[in-house]
Amino acid sequence: MSLSLADKIYVAAVLIDVGGLLILFGVCLHMAYTKMDLLLEHLKNCKGVTMRAPLRHCGIWGNFLLIGGISGLVTFPKLHLKIGLLDVKDLQDLPHAIKRKLAILQWSTIVMLLILFFLAGVAHLGLV
Repeated sequence: MSLSLADKIYVAAVLIDVGGLLILFGVCLHMAYTKMDLLLEHLKNCKGVTMRAPLRHCGIWGNFLLIGGISGLVTFPKLHLKIGLLDVKDLQDLPHAIKRKLAILQWSTIVMLLILFFLAGVAHLGLV
């Protein structure tokens, strides 16, 4: 059974997207194991971080959730400042390079997941 051109493009898009998500997972874990001390030190007064800090000792999955939570706090600061999960001074003291990396990580993951959901919807509707 041979695939049509549309099927090949669809499979390639899914593989690229899943590969991108796996790369983002690796980058997230790398940051979790190399930058976690720095992040926890700079964000020690943030409720959103202190309530997630015990996840650090829960293995790979816990570190993944902790870095994801921190990246969400840093990427969307207005929301988290409004509800009291983020401290203004701690956010300002966090190095700009780390904030930028966390924001890129967060937005890249959001975009990749949206693409994956779109591709799943295309398959579910039978368009490919």
